[in-house]
Amino acid sequence: MQWRSIVVGLLVLRVLLNCAVWLVFGLGPSWGFDFPIKFSFNLHKIELLNDGERATVKTNEWPQHVYDHRNLQAKTCSKIDGNSPKKSYLSFFQEGRDEYDRKYSSFPDALKVKMRGMARDMFYFGYDNYMKFAFPQDELNPIACEGRGPDVLNPSNININDVLGNYSLTLIDALDTLLVLGNVTEFHRAVKLVIETVSFDKDSTVQVFEANIRILGSLISSHILLTDPLHPFGDIGLKDYDNELLHLAHDLAVRLLPAFENTSTGIPYPRVNLKKGVPPDSINETCTAGAGSLLVEFGILSRLIGDSTFEWVARRAVKALWNLRSNETGLLGNVVNIQTGQWVGKQSGLGAGMDSFYEYLLKSYILFGEKEDYMMFSAAYESIQSHLRRGREACNEGEGDPPLYVNVNMFNGQIMNTWIDSLQAFFPGLQVLNGDVENAICLHAFYYAIWKRFGALPERYNWQLQAPDVLFYPLRPELVESTYLLYQATKNPFYLHVGMDILESLEKNTKVRCGYATLHHVVDKSKEDRMESFFLSETCKYLFLLFDEDNPLHKSENKYIFTTEGHVVPIDQRFREKSWEEQFPCEEPNKEPPANISNCERISEERRYGLPLKSMYMRQIDHMVGLS
Repeated sequence: MQWRSIVVGLLVLRVLLNCAVWLVFGLGPSWGFDFPIKFSFNLHKIELLNDGERATVKTNEWPQHVYDHRNLQAKTCSKIDGNSPKKSYLSFFQEGRDEYDRKYSSFPDALKVKMRGMARDMFYFGYDNYMKFAFPQDELNPIACEGRGPDVLNPSNININDVLGNYSLTLIDALDTLLVLGNVTEFHRAVKLVIETVSFDKDSTVQVFEANIRILGSLISSHILLTDPLHPFGDIGLKDYDNELLHLAHDLAVRLLPAFENTSTGIPYPRVNLKKGVPPDSINETCTAGAGSLLVEFGILSRLIGDSTFEWVARRAVKALWNLRSNETGLLGNVVNIQTGQWVGKQSGLGAGMDSFYEYLLKSYILFGEKEDYMMFSAAYESIQSHLRRGREACNEGEGDPPLYVNVNMFNGQIMNTWIDSLQAFFPGLQVLNGDVENAICLHAFYYAIWKRFGALPERYNWQLQAPDVLFYPLRPELVESTYLLYQATKNPFYLHVGMDILESLEKNTKVRCGYATLHHVVDKSKEDRMESFFLSETCKYLFLLFDEDNPLHKSENKYIFTTEGHVVPIDQRFREKSWEEQFPCEEPNKEPPANISNCERISEERRYGLPLKSMYMRQIDHMVGLS
């Protein structure tokens, strides 16, 4: 009995010490990640730097510039009292360790089954209503219970027209989610519908990036899963299937190729008309993510059909962007002129305009095994850590503020503004893939704290004022994705509780008569009549997988990754091979090739076509005839 008394005594002593530390020092709780979290800061206590003053020494606090507070208040939510005390995001986790253990250290199997069912029902409520009220149009308006297509009366409405191409977007984007949910019958029916009804011979001007990740990526993913019984869902082949999805993918990719024409840098135009090519009034500016996030889909297509053209143009764009990075910081900007190579937008960050560029450097290496891709990613990650990351050096120890990644000037690393956007919530998931799990845990907590406060992530959040700058939430998946990947890495039940919180928030705040609607305002929960396709292809998919431990993706011996649109792509030896190099082996050059084109690529293309680059696209049309 003596050992029991000792144990009880130690437990009591631990509780008393925790209470004493809490009361005297105001330290935050431990989160149960097998290391004590000691966060204790308040953003309103941070002193601002004088206007224009440059920080010459990097500190472990978040440096800021002085702003006109009247302008700042005008930009933020009018319903938030500007005089209210500004709390640290960690205030949302301020419970005692024993309370934390009680609440978060387990997640009952019965509750897991319930949440999995809720995620499944959420997908089908959106999907079934899309098929009932919207198909074959691109999107569902879930409040009006009707379909939405391109805004043909207002071509300048790029918020709509960049995404909607009059090609049944939501159905195509949701194909592999049906497989993830185990519905092979509906997957087969949806594939047949796509084959029978979808054509890309449309007078539609779309953004190359969006068409690539949503349409091309899904067609390729679904084709691979249909045709290879060794991959996670096994033998789900469709009778009489004759590679029609691959033919459609190739057709679409050919129609996107003109974006790479007549650009002196190799960086593509942002938009093409699927029937006519680049519009005559097209702008010469594009964002880094839009131009540099084509390699996964284009590269897989090239390796599936044995045609290097698609991977070549996508890789050339990545290298061109990479060669434009700052010599001082190693950072890239967010908007570039495709003709001059000059940076139009000098902001460097992790969010809109930048996000998937970093993601695809790592995922391209995972898929294709090209060492150059990982060298670029490693250098980019080091620059991000050196210049974008603010706060103390270690997430979990030391003095100063916990880490935060800010938006800076690409040339000098100075902070350009005091907001982050919701797209940045993807980055903890990327950190997990890179093995930096501790920093991923820390950064994820920041975004989840914002979610806990509003029941959604505002599109932009001002970390200085701790208030939204842009108030809408279009059902984005990034926080769910990072939550899922962190749970896969740690198996900590905390992330199941996070997922449950997100799922219940979506059900409570965004469900309407015929689907789930964009939140117009994260505070008053007013809505917009739009359900973007990524809600079914990503948000619902990651929520379901989070609670489905026995999913074939988790049980299969074969590995896979997700594209930036959440499409399942197996890691396959076929994608490590270049069949065109067997036909056209690389020879030693007589002179140096252009800086951003490898000699092997140059020789392969010259031998293959004997034509200048511009003529390649016309050759692709001939190839399509052979494929069809």
